[in-house]
Amino acid sequence: MDKADRHPTADRLSAIVTNSLDTPVKTQDLARQAYQSRTQFHRLFRTIVEETPASMRRRLLMERAAYQLTHTEVSVTDVALDANYGSLEAFTRAFRKAFRISPSLYRRMRDPHFHLPAPNKIHFFAPSSSSTKGESDMDLFDRFAGNDSWHTRQLLEYASTLTDEQLDRPLPTVVELLPWRESNKTLRHLLENIIFTKEVWTAALSGADMDINGPPASQRTPQAMLQRLEKTDTEMHRIFTNVRNRSAWDDTFVDALCEPAETFTFGGVFAHIMTFNAHRRLMALDVLRQLGVQSEGFGDPMEYEESVAPWSQRTLLKTP
Repeated sequence: MDKADRHPTADRLSAIVTNSLDTPVKTQDLARQAYQSRTQFHRLFRTIVEETPASMRRRLLMERAAYQLTHTEVSVTDVALDANYGSLEAFTRAFRKAFRISPSLYRRMRDPHFHLPAPNKIHFFAPSSSSTKGESDMDLFDRFAGNDSWHTRQLLEYASTLTDEQLDRPLPTVVELLPWRESNKTLRHLLENIIFTKEVWTAALSGADMDINGPPASQRTPQAMLQRLEKTDTEMHRIFTNVRNRSAWDDTFVDALCEPAETFTFGGVFAHIMTFNAHRRLMALDVLRQLGVQSEGFGDPMEYEESVAPWSQRTLLKTP
């Protein structure tokens, strides 16, 4: 059992915070409800609940905002105001920091996982949510697709701190393992290949036209690649989610971009993208570290589970 379950006053203290989400309050207001001074309440709450009242409240409001984005038609601006943010810009920055994705893309992806990491495992509990295993669980598609997008965004954010000289510096060692030739002589090349691979296959899957020569140089900055990633991820996620929901991984489609056109299975293409992009991501991560970037993790799907979608935490408190 969790510590919050063991301590007799934990539920009462937590309820004071969870019941305050719809009211603008300060810690001193919450302390009065517990019949304690602000200092006493803060110290006791942090000791028993393993989180400060303010940080827990901010997290629960952010989790509720994520739920609203994917389960309601409330505008992003209203969601931001409901989460106690004074502007859409401030909310977007906070949401991206928490979920490593913009609110608009999160809404388009319809990700059902809206819980953030918490030492006490106390989370926003949606009105129709269930704590039993079911539709809120992630399958292998969620793990691989989510991790690939999540880690790629991390790499591009790290790369955005570098100069053009560093991005275009020839790599000391070029590993040629793929059965086709692609330019991977610089970090920019590696990152571009990750994004372009997704764009090409998304076009093939949707039957859209695409310039196989790639975008102009202006679209190959880390910031531009982040925007391209969000766009192609949205469409690719939509397509593969539909395939997953229909259990149609063995169904085939015609890739008209090939010369001559070829036929592939949806499952084979998805596995292909994830496999070779994982190779590219690890190469890019190694280059970033050689350039002195202090990066975290290794792009492991288990890291993605822990930091983005801790769906298995079952101790939930229902909030209004």
